[in-house]
Amino acid sequence: MDRIELEKRVEELNRLLHKYAHAYYTLDKPLVSDAAYDELFQELLAIETEHPDLRFPDSPTARVGGEILSGFGKVTHENPMLSLANAFNEQDLRDFDRRVQEATSPNVSYICELKIDGLAISLRYVDGRFVQGATRGDGTVGEDITENLKTIRTVPLRLQEPVSLEVRGEAYMPKGSFVKLNEARDEAGEERFANPRNAAAGSLRQLDPKIAASRNLAIFVYGIGGDGSEYGVDSHSDALDYTHTLGFQTNKERRRCANIDEVISYIEEWTEKRTSLDYEIDGIVVKVDSFEDQEQLGFTARNPRWAIAYKFPAEEVMTKLTDVELSVGRTGVVTPTAILEPVLVDGTTVGRASLHNEDLIKEKDIRIGDTVIIRKAGDIIPEVVAPIIESRTGDEMPFAMPENCPECDSELVRLDEEVALRCVNPQCPAQMKEAIIHFVSRNAMNIEGIGERIVEQLYRAELVYDVADLYALTREQLIELERMGEKSVSNLLTAIEQSKENSLEKLLFGLGIRHVGVNAATILAEEFGTLEALMQADEEKLVSIHEIGDKVAESVTTYFNNEDVLSVIQKLESTGLNLRYKGLTQEDVPSEGPFVGKTIVLTGKLYEMTRGEAKKQIEALGGKVTGSVSKNTDIVVAGEAAGSKLVRAQELEITVWDEAQLIEALGEI
Repeated sequence: MDRIELEKRVEELNRLLHKYAHAYYTLDKPLVSDAAYDELFQELLAIETEHPDLRFPDSPTARVGGEILSGFGKVTHENPMLSLANAFNEQDLRDFDRRVQEATSPNVSYICELKIDGLAISLRYVDGRFVQGATRGDGTVGEDITENLKTIRTVPLRLQEPVSLEVRGEAYMPKGSFVKLNEARDEAGEERFANPRNAAAGSLRQLDPKIAASRNLAIFVYGIGGDGSEYGVDSHSDALDYTHTLGFQTNKERRRCANIDEVISYIEEWTEKRTSLDYEIDGIVVKVDSFEDQEQLGFTARNPRWAIAYKFPAEEVMTKLTDVELSVGRTGVVTPTAILEPVLVDGTTVGRASLHNEDLIKEKDIRIGDTVIIRKAGDIIPEVVAPIIESRTGDEMPFAMPENCPECDSELVRLDEEVALRCVNPQCPAQMKEAIIHFVSRNAMNIEGIGERIVEQLYRAELVYDVADLYALTREQLIELERMGEKSVSNLLTAIEQSKENSLEKLLFGLGIRHVGVNAATILAEEFGTLEALMQADEEKLVSIHEIGDKVAESVTTYFNNEDVLSVIQKLESTGLNLRYKGLTQEDVPSEGPFVGKTIVLTGKLYEMTRGEAKKQIEALGGKVTGSVSKNTDIVVAGEAAGSKLVRAQELEITVWDEAQLIEALGEI
């Protein structure tokens, strides 16, 4: 074949293989035999091997895995991947329903989906072609695992329509694949995976995509990033139907429920049936179906108010409690932990379990030497449920919390009528070490190379006492530490230096301010722009910020009124650490213009730019972009297939622009 014929054949092979894969994996209606598919696949692979320049980025041959990666890049999600609040019983569900009805109407409907026990991922498509896939990460920034995701056959590399969108889903390992994988690891003398979820997550974080390709993973898509209006869908159930037509595998066991009673019936049904599935589920996700109702309900700093995850009751097993160990966290809370005779729970071996606090130990009369029932709270953290009183021999010993800190011997106290006992000594070694471990963690300053072992060594060598001391470390000091060579020291010092450039929200989270998590830190950084401005804010100012409540406000002001804290911050500033938010701040926006002080809503499909790009440009010009239309909205920009938001804008007589008017106002034409 000449070059032109070869190019046409490659295009035809790509088209056919994508078509056959869609029919097989999404529609469950094979169009050709496996042998016929393999013959076409091998023909395409042979051409691409001889002519690498003819290999499309979304070629079906990507399924076998490409070159070994050097690492995973970072991906910022255009729309945050938030976690869900949990429900553990019927009352939790009815309380959720009551809150939803109070904010919307008594006629709200829900959609229920099986909660796949896997790894949350995001898939991005441009003009119908798969261009990027990422893990959830901290909800704002994830890891780029595109090449590994290409190896999963239920991830379409080319959609049925040339649309640009982002979808969210759950990558998982079928039970059959999990069994075969562990059998192979047994034969190779390798450690078995504890459960399918760990196996799936481990497979997708391999730097060699061929390993991921060999693991036979799958994905269920459970939503569209954003509100879906630009695709002409007004509800979550419609969005799932739409994504299925595009070529994604969605879970067919989902059900639309007219009320909370139907939701509870669905949950009861799948509590009994879940073992019949070829994949693990650990609960049921319940979502308000209407996007308009979802917008009205909105979000907290951590979770959407329109969804909740019901968690199945955990497996309970019996074992012996041999001792109680105490640990001091970075906030000073002293936590008792049960030391157990190791036992298998939900696929993992458990030798330690939470006892929570002294009051719980007394209430349940848990004693050292007891035979106890344990389970995984939320299927994750092992906890002691109760002792088996009938099994006692008389040798069991009651446990009492000490009056003094096990680390520094300071008196333990209860604050604000809390259940927990705290060490309030700011110089407590355990708290100081835990604070440093938190400061260097991925979601905080992300200083790679400093773990618990290194922090312990640094503290023991009297090289660090607070987080600011990290920035004074030298090569000569570090090279003396155990198991620290030239390369490790060089990498560590580079990571410390690079962390100085982090945006303010990373520092705020890293400081460990009580009640300030990743999302609250980002909100505060965006609002104030600089650490100095935040430190000068009073509680009234803080509470006025959307999603910042009384507890966070009080905690922030109390924190910055502490002399020890101010001393550490002064030391951090002297190191050259960035104390500013690197996103948009009030100083960056103009004082005049068509968007200054205006609230804008974007709806429908835009062609000259994405809605994310439009949002950034509007905010850079002083506007505020929100997701729902209300009487406070100034302008609604309506693209093609604008839905309920446009109708709502017309009802409220709000100014409506088309895309051309938006571009003109942005100064593009």
